[in-house]
Amino acid sequence: MSRPAAPLWLAHALRAQRGPVPWSAVTRGALAAGPLLLAGVGTGHTAPGVLAAIAAMLAGINDRPGSRRASVKRLGVPALAGALGLVTGTYAGHALAAVPLTLTLTLLGLLAGGISAVGPVASAAGTQLLVGAAIGAGMPAAESGWQRALAFLAGAGWLLLLRLALPTPGSLAGDFRFDGEREAVADVYDAVAALLDAVGGDHATARRAALTAALDQAQDALAGPRLRRYASSAAERRLHAQYVAALPLAEAATALFWAGEPVSPRTAAGPRRLAAAVRGNTGTGPLPAPHRSAPALRALDDALLRAAEAFDRAEDAPHRPLARRRDVRHAVRAALGTGGREYGLRVALCFGASAAIAQALHHARWYGQHQHWYWLPATAVFLVKPDLGPLASRVLCRAAGTVLGALVFAGLATLLPRPAGLIALVAVCGALVPVATRHFAALTAVVTVLVLALVMAGGEPQASLSRIGETVLACALVLVVGHLPMPGQRGGRVRERLATAGSAAHTYLAHVLAESDDRAERWALRREAYRTLAEARTAIALAAAELPALARHTAGTDAVADVLERLVDTTTACAVHLDDTGRLTPRHIGQLQCVLGELRLQAVEVRLPAVQRIEV
Repeated sequence: MSRPAAPLWLAHALRAQRGPVPWSAVTRGALAAGPLLLAGVGTGHTAPGVLAAIAAMLAGINDRPGSRRASVKRLGVPALAGALGLVTGTYAGHALAAVPLTLTLTLLGLLAGGISAVGPVASAAGTQLLVGAAIGAGMPAAESGWQRALAFLAGAGWLLLLRLALPTPGSLAGDFRFDGEREAVADVYDAVAALLDAVGGDHATARRAALTAALDQAQDALAGPRLRRYASSAAERRLHAQYVAALPLAEAATALFWAGEPVSPRTAAGPRRLAAAVRGNTGTGPLPAPHRSAPALRALDDALLRAAEAFDRAEDAPHRPLARRRDVRHAVRAALGTGGREYGLRVALCFGASAAIAQALHHARWYGQHQHWYWLPATAVFLVKPDLGPLASRVLCRAAGTVLGALVFAGLATLLPRPAGLIALVAVCGALVPVATRHFAALTAVVTVLVLALVMAGGEPQASLSRIGETVLACALVLVVGHLPMPGQRGGRVRERLATAGSAAHTYLAHVLAESDDRAERWALRREAYRTLAEARTAIALAAAELPALARHTAGTDAVADVLERLVDTTTACAVHLDDTGRLTPRHIGQLQCVLGELRLQAVEVRLPAVQRIEV
């Protein structure tokens, strides 16, 4: 007799990411917060040193695998937002009474919540904006707002400098400039090979999703900020050309996946040799003989030949990766859309209410000797973030992690010498942050120990018990606000992501049916369709793992995502077939009509916006 499965919200709380230890990130973490605190204490500027260490810790949470160029945006933008929040909170805390200050922080929460709906980097920026505002208002200091902001930027900038300057595994074997970029492009070719191996099997769908994820990561790695519009070196142009050469390969492999007929095992040998050539920065060597028995196989062989040519001649080609078709208008629409408004209201309520409660407890002397009240609103900010998992999972992990971290610190605080022991503890915790990011409870425990050590190093008394009490208050507050009815339709974030994915899929389909000769445009539209669909699936999975009272509002959306995925796969198969024969088969036409009809029915059932009608 099998055991009953755990509820999704509990299973998510118990699940942790796996993978090798990111030793380069661990090294950066050890060299960031601890040495910054040491420099502050050693020079007699303890308060700025504490702020710099906090900024380095927050940047360390965002220090995920990827290229150096992408890390500039991923670490730098949130740091700038945190510094802005610190300035705003400091001056507002000095100039405003409790009620006006609470209203100001509530409006700031509304703004940050709306911005967070734009994307992952914007979400991290919104988080640091509010955390900085809570620290600025709730942690009194002699320094002015701009001085605190400079210390914050210095701490985040130090970690970013380490990220740019220190080598990462594999980068010393080739060009030091390309650490994550080269591996990300090679992973695309490996993902193509894995999909070809799985065609017609049970794992084919998962391999096709893995190919989408690999393309997304490579696109992000290559499309980071740059001083010049185009790649300036031959090595970089070569890498960009290798990424672009993978797009028709991915297209052909998807068409074979759609056909569902297994292919010869040697079909995957070509993409694997290209992956090895990217990693080693070498030539492709001999490729397998073509096997041109079907349109998709002919497209695959042609793509292999074009890729080999691109590998040999890419130094002279001014290639750039195909960028996402996103602009300022897209960001504004996302922030002001249904998902942005709903999330902004919840963040505003949580942040404003937690700041009001914290100030009331502070004036009632519940904090005892402590002169700050930032912990409660800062905790609420992290708890209200859907990026970190379903609400119930976040609350359980935050409570457990805080209790564990506070108890561990209470024991260590009685043993460690001051300030040397606290500085060493901060350095150790900084090194543990990159590993702890795999589970929210572990991250919470490490951050709790780190922050308590920083606060004590800054001259405050031991505060483990009060931190546990404030965390429990924040958990209760966020649970209540998370279940409150809001204006408009519940599950707006999921439906907005689905609507965006549906619009991208229909734009891609219309381009293919128009039989345009612009291959680059088609590949860009295909990338956008798959990427927005992956984002929608992530939002759906998180919503499904909420408590039943919340999960029921997005019931059925996973079926819509399945139909959209079939639509994009079928569109890709149609594109490959049109390239080869110039016309669609009855199977292609029938499958498109079937999928479009099913999509219209599903959209009505889950109350999505009207689906665009396209004649096939």
